[in-house]
Amino acid sequence: MARERSGRTARHLVLVARLRRLREGAGLSVPQAATQLGWHPSTLRRLEQAQTSLDVGQVSDLLGLYGAGAAETDDIMGRLNAANMPGWWHPWRDAMAPWQMDLMSVESAAGVVRTWHPALVPLLLRTPAYAMAVDEVMFPERDAAARQRRADFLVERQKRLQEQQTRLWAVLPVTALRCQVGDDEVMREQFEMLQRTAERGDVTMQLHPEYAPPHPLTGVPALSLYRVEIREIADHVVREGGLPGTAEVWDSPHPVQTYQGMLDVSCVMAIRPARTREVLQDEYDRKWA
Repeated sequence: MARERSGRTARHLVLVARLRRLREGAGLSVPQAATQLGWHPSTLRRLEQAQTSLDVGQVSDLLGLYGAGAAETDDIMGRLNAANMPGWWHPWRDAMAPWQMDLMSVESAAGVVRTWHPALVPLLLRTPAYAMAVDEVMFPERDAAARQRRADFLVERQKRLQEQQTRLWAVLPVTALRCQVGDDEVMREQFEMLQRTAERGDVTMQLHPEYAPPHPLTGVPALSLYRVEIREIADHVVREGGLPGTAEVWDSPHPVQTYQGMLDVSCVMAIRPARTREVLQDEYDRKWA
């Protein structure tokens, strides 16, 4: 039985990648393997794309067809229950855009998340009040309860990333700090959070000065790059900036490497991380001193 839709998990992605490698090692295409098992090819494609839960009988049949050894068979079969368990984000489905469902598996396995925003504080560095104020402008049709729910989900994401020791590396223009989001209390709280965050060892924050020359991310919409050290899970890049609530997501090498290079050059051109706290204090004093 297919589990209720909540997105793939990292454990699920790892197992389907192993099954795909076994099929390729056996010299079988998807249609060939499906035909030998009496399946429709779409059934196997969906399984290999982690679009359905891993059925014990189906996986056992695949391992038999591929000639998997006893040790590998036992290992894969022993991991099925864990792979079929929903991710921690399952109860938060109502607070996510559809594209985020599958991305959460990548975020839960990421060692580094690099993020850029051209006009606002990047999402993963926002306070709940700041995030809700942005939502109120971007999604005016949402009620206060929905905005609060999304803010609570953001807090949980931030907590989970810190617990799994994911390094966060954010770059943004200084002018993004001057965009008035919510009232002065919201902005003051956001600044104070950024000042505390800049002192954390697991966060690197860089700023582009107001009159700096163009850099590779100039004009590029909000962007996040997820670096994953598990070989079965590809690095992902997410670019927002279309219709509200939508994003483009890539996991193929060319876009990922291209955006990584753009981020690298942009960070080289930005103010050194060691000066971030000084710049944040200057901006704080500029508004409230």
